[in-house]
Order: sequence, then structure tokens, then C-alpha cells
Amino acid sequence: MKYLSEYRDKKLIASLIDEVRRVKTAPLRIMEVCGTHTMAIFRHGLRSILPGDIELISGPGCPVCVTSSAHIDGFLHVALLDGVRVAIFGDLFRIPGSQGSLAQAQAGGARVEVVYSPMDALTLARKHPEELVVFLAVGFETTIPLVAATILEAYRQNVNNFAVFSSHKIMPPALHALLGDPELCLDGLLCPGHVSTIIGAAAYEPIARDFGISCIVTGFEPVDVLQAILMIARQVAEKRNDVENAYGRAVNWQGNGRAMALMHQVFEPVDCQWRGLGVIEQSGMAIRQEFARFDAEKRCDIKLTETPEPKGCLCGDILKGKKTPIDCPLFKGRCTPLNPVGPCMVSSEGTCAAFYKYGVV
Repeated sequence: MKYLSEYRDKKLIASLIDEVRRVKTAPLRIMEVCGTHTMAIFRHGLRSILPGDIELISGPGCPVCVTSSAHIDGFLHVALLDGVRVAIFGDLFRIPGSQGSLAQAQAGGARVEVVYSPMDALTLARKHPEELVVFLAVGFETTIPLVAATILEAYRQNVNNFAVFSSHKIMPPALHALLGDPELCLDGLLCPGHVSTIIGAAAYEPIARDFGISCIVTGFEPVDVLQAILMIARQVAEKRNDVENAYGRAVNWQGNGRAMALMHQVFEPVDCQWRGLGVIEQSGMAIRQEFARFDAEKRCDIKLTETPEPKGCLCGDILKGKKTPIDCPLFKGRCTPLNPVGPCMVSSEGTCAAFYKYGVV
């Protein structure tokens, strides 16, 4: 397929691997921040063809996985309210909370519908004027502008039975919190391609400067990932810590100004709880007061209460890159995709799901 096959070219992949071996002067620890990168790395078997002293570490780039247990329980609480229909992306359907999952709530009679875009949720609200339709919003900068546009459209159409329960998060504050841990010891970051289409490669300049780490924005095909690893190897060999963009076909330096403006028109930064990382200042996005009638937390008077992680679950440490799924005593035993204990096993971008699906032992 045009524009795809060249990024999977076996000869080019082999030459990139050879160049990595030639350039690399020391073992490397590289974190892929994005959950889509994690899945791409496993799907294409990149770990098995890289030199053995290059360690790829999965980070907190799965938005469902880093959603706090308090928010998951809050989602379930809303789904069980009389007169409420919730709309969700499919990843949320089976994520376990302390009182069960949305799938279990639906089996018990709750009105839970999987949608493919926030606008689909607004369409549901117009179809069901007798109910409050709540879109359970989880995602990073990639999806926040879409939700903002939906709220603005609901405002324009005066759709009063539509609301959003926002668990949106933004990536740069989380990377600052993560890299502030001296135990992590990384040489480079594979920065998230989808997020970077919105915020631009320049957003990582403070991270490269403050933490002395190479930051490479890249795409999701084997050539993309290997090119980014080669760029990190070169920077380490040359004792540089720069931001470079290896995904120029989709990402520019300054990002998408219109999308960012839309996001900030409707949402504002707030302190936010991340699973595994704790409360990170100004890392969440809450609905502005001007649009408070579309804020499900206010409209349904939701009080978030943090609950402990399931006993034995290591999702928090896995999201921080301190543990791998095979370190978890529940992995492939009590915790499987059919019976997940933690979100990293059930999300399509979860590290545990990747280890399980691709047979990593």
C-alpha cells in the first residue's frame, strides 16, 4: 500500500538495525511514552531484532490505563443513575473499578453504549431527549479538541440533555513528573505521535532541557520506530539531548494551533490524579465555568473518592516503567484479558495486554 509499505520495507529495516549497532556506544534505556507505540513495537517484533543491550520500556501513554480508580468508580456511579445513558469508547467497557465494570453494569440493566466519536454521543442525546446522555471522556490532547467541538455544538444547538464527564489529561506535565524520579534512568523518549500532531514537537523542548534526555517524535511503523531509536543512539554518542521530529509527515514543530485554541476555549488545566503517578499539577482538563451545564460532575453532583488498587496488581509500577507485566504475580493467572484485574490488561493500548497478546514471557 502506498505510503505504508515503504515504512515496512525489510531491507530498510535491516539497514537501520545495522546502523544502530554501528552508532551505539553504550547500552540504551528508551521509553516509548505512547500505548500505540507499545503495541506497534510488539506487533512488529522489534524487541527481538534490536541489539540485546537496548531496553525498551513502556510508559504512561495509555489514557485508559492512567485513569484513576476514582474516575472509573465515578463512571460506574453515573451509569447506574436513573434517567442517565452513558456513551463511551470501547476501551472503557470492561475496565474494572472497585464496584465492577461498565460491562457488568450494562448486564444489570444500565444504559451503556459504545460510540466511535463524541459527536455520536451528541446524536444519542438528540435521539433520547427524555434521558441525560453523558459522554465519559478519557484521552490526551489527541481527543480533547474533538470533545471540545462537541460541547460547542451542543451549546450552539441548545441540547440540554447532554453532558461530558471529563477525565482528560495532558502529556507534558506527566512527563515532567515521571522523569523527576531518579530511579528511572532513561537515555531517550519516543514521544507520542498522535499527541504531537496537536501540541507539536516544540512541546518537548523543556523536557529535553530540564532532564537532559533525547526526545524523538515518531510514527508507528517499524521504520518510524527504528529511525527514532537510531536518532537517540546518535544523540547519546554525540552527548546531545535534543528534540527531533522523525514524523514530519504528520507532526510539525508548533502543532495544530486551531485544535489547541478549541481545546482551551472549552477546557482549563486542573490538578489531576493519574494511576501510578499520583496527583500531577495542571495535568487534567476540566470544563470551564462558561460551559458548566455540560459538566457531568457538576450536573450529577459526583464526588470522586480514591480507592486502593487491587491487591497484588502492579499496574501503577508498570505505568511508571519500574516493573514489567511478567513481574506481576497476577499476570496470566488471576489477570487475563477475559478477567482483567487492572486496566493495563484490558485496554487495547495496555502494556499487559501487549505482553499477553504477543506471548512475551
